[in-house]
Order: sequence, then structure tokens, then C-alpha cells
Amino acid sequence: MRYTVKALLSGKGAVQLELEAASEAEVRSQIHAQGGVVLSVRRNFSGLSGLLSRSRARFPLANFSQELLALLNAGLNLVEGIETLAEKEEDSSIRELLQQLLARLHEGVTFSRALEAYPQVFPPLYVATVRASEQTGDLGEALTRYLVYQSQMDLVRKKLVGASIYPALLLILGGLVAIFLLVFVVPKFSAIYEDVGADLPWMSLLLIEWGHLVQKNGWLLAGATTVMLIALFYLLSQPSVRARLLQAIWRIPAIGERMRIYQLARFYKTLGMLLRGGIPIAQALEMVSDLLQPHFRPRVATAVALIREGQSISSAMQRADLTTAVGSRMLRVGERTGKMGDMMERIGNFHDEEIGRWVDWMTKLIEPLLMAVIGAVIGGIIVLMYLPIFELAGSIN
Repeated sequence: MRYTVKALLSGKGAVQLELEAASEAEVRSQIHAQGGVVLSVRRNFSGLSGLLSRSRARFPLANFSQELLALLNAGLNLVEGIETLAEKEEDSSIRELLQQLLARLHEGVTFSRALEAYPQVFPPLYVATVRASEQTGDLGEALTRYLVYQSQMDLVRKKLVGASIYPALLLILGGLVAIFLLVFVVPKFSAIYEDVGADLPWMSLLLIEWGHLVQKNGWLLAGATTVMLIALFYLLSQPSVRARLLQAIWRIPAIGERMRIYQLARFYKTLGMLLRGGIPIAQALEMVSDLLQPHFRPRVATAVALIREGQSISSAMQRADLTTAVGSRMLRVGERTGKMGDMMERIGNFHDEEIGRWVDWMTKLIEPLLMAVIGAVIGGIIVLMYLPIFELAGSIN
């Protein structure tokens, strides 16, 4: 890969260079070897990398892994398998990527090092899994572990997304109906009731005043609402605002604890996959840290430090608050049996099942509550609109 580097070189001052390297770290080492100081490094997205970056196309990593695994199980070696995938690929950008991988393999670069040159396509966990398999010589098993792990994570994510679709639709449709009534229907009724006034309930009077306000200042209200929505979207796009909002959600006792359990499920599943691949526990913890929420990462660093000091994994996790009561017991069992990777995956599955039960229960509870609230809001608006008619009928009688 090519990088554009701005650096200070002795005798030349500030210069801009174009360098070929496998990673940014290799670029920096080349500059340091020349006695220079790196000011900035920027990757040049040329060829396939540029196509993927500009089009934001997603490389089908799961399909690639499944097809490569099938070819390896059929008896082909790694180079033959990737050549086969490149020949049958119809997408030119993906085919070019596979050809670049083949070129690096023919140069004698390891498969993990070749994958590492494309971090926008191959995530660090995938590269680490492949690198661990190079020590044992069983790439097929490593790909199988990653595919199982990815399918489990996708299943949990789909369950959470699926459970939130119906409540979200209820809120959106209910909100749209309420807005329609308040913006279009209530002003019409306000014009009818304009001369009635004094004997109406105060809620009806308030609704009528709202209708008058919309009639007189409709465009001003629409402009103010648009500005407020733009400002809200801008604030939510800021990482610091999102982080504070997420922290506030984490402080809600019932929801925060479930979010913690969900994070721990991902944490232990990923950790178990890496340990089964032969990666040491301290290195695996450092790799998994980036997958967690920011406030979890200091806890992972604490656990790594405790393990390097000689403490057991179960006690380090417990002291770093990275486990539950059930998880602590299962970790101690894993230490006794020596199957820590399998046990961590079981901990992740246990917490996934716990989250699944909670999601099902919350869905069954929230859906009727939302329907009741939305029905009360819409029904209340309609009743308040027609209440003056009932009052007028009573006064006539």
C-alpha cells in the first residue's frame, strides 16, 4: 500500500514522500531509520482500496470465509483457493483485492500479514484468528471458529433490532397522527369555536388557543421546528454528545444492567474465540478492549495488569468488575479443567440467553403500554376537540 508522508529529514527539512509499505507502523520505521521525524501519514486509496472507500461497498467477508473454507476442505491449498475465488468473482473491485492478496502471498508474505494490509476490509479479530492458525497450521478450523462467532453475534443483533421495530413503528405512526391532528384538524375546529369561549373546559380552551397559534404563525412554527430538528441531529452527530447520552442511559438501573450484560456477552464470546485460537490471554484482552464501550476499557486494562502480576483469570475479572456471579463460578471451573476458551464461550452464550429472555419480556410489556399511551393521547385530542360540541348541545337543551 502507498502512503503520503510529511516528515522532517536531516539536511532536507520538511519534505513530502510517497512510500510503499504494508502498514503505517512500517512507514514510520522507514522514516526513523533515515533519522527523520514523521509529521503526518496518509494512506493513498488507489485501486481497489479507493474503490471500496469511495463507494463504501462492504466486502462479503462471511461469504469469502465460507467459500474459502469449502475449498480448503476440498483439498485445495490457500493460494489455489484464493485463485479460484478470484476467477469466479464478478465484482471487479473484489476481484482486484483477491489478486492483490495473491500477489502478496506469491511474494512470501504470510496470509495474516497480507490481510493486515487492508484493515478497512478485514477486521483485527479476523486477522488475529488467521495469525493464530498459522502457528498451528489449521486455517480451516480458524475460519470455522470465526464464522460460528460471527453468526452468533449477528443472531443476537438481529434479535435486538427485530424486537425494537414494532415499538418504533408504533411511536412513529402515533406521533404522525397526533401531529396531523394538532397541525391540521385542531385549527379547523378552533375557527368554529372562536366565538364560544368562556364556558368551555380549560383543556379545550388550551387546545383552541393552540389552533389559533398554528393558524396565525404556522410558517414561523414550522421554521422553528425545522431549526430545532437540525440542531438536534447535529448534536446527536457529535461523538461527545452521544457518549454523554449513552452514559446517562447506562445510569438507568434496569436498562444499564442489561446493557452491561450484553457487553459482557460480546466480551466473553470474542475472548473465548481468541483463546481457542491459541492467542495468550493478555494479548486477547487487549484486542477485545476496542470492541467494548469506552468506560469498559479501563477495566480491561486493570484485568490485564492483574493477570500479568500472576493473579488467576477469575480473580482478575472479578476485581476488574468484568464478570457476574454466574460468570465467576464458570471461570473458576474453566481454570480447573483447563478449557478456558470453551468456558468463556459458554459464559457468552449464557448471557445471550439471559438478554434474549429479557428482550422478549420487555417487548411483551412495552407494546401494549405504547398502544395504550398512544391511544390515550390521540383519543384525548379528539375528545377535547368534540367536547365544546357536547357543551353547546347541553346549553341548548
